[in-house]
Amino acid sequence: MKARKRKELGQYIVVDPEICGGQLTFKGTRIFVKDVLAMLAKGYDWDRISFEFDGHLSHEAIAEAIELASQALIEKAEKQQRAA
Repeated sequence: MKARKRKELGQYIVVDPEICGGQLTFKGTRIFVKDVLAMLAKGYDWDRISFEFDGHLSHEAIAEAIELASQALIEKAEKQQRAA
């Protein structure tokens, strides 16, 4: 069986099987990317999100999460269009 390895998805986001079961997290933290995206969807501003995580999350890290989520959504939509 092949061992899963840490994969850096950007400057701030990582998937590491040794951290939080391999969920998407921000490097050096146990903060889930999905939690931050949910907070954004609820209308939290970036300063509040950073405050909620004791300042361990920069605006740049939040922006990267949004960018990667946007890319994933666009890629999924394009894939579905090609399959149709």
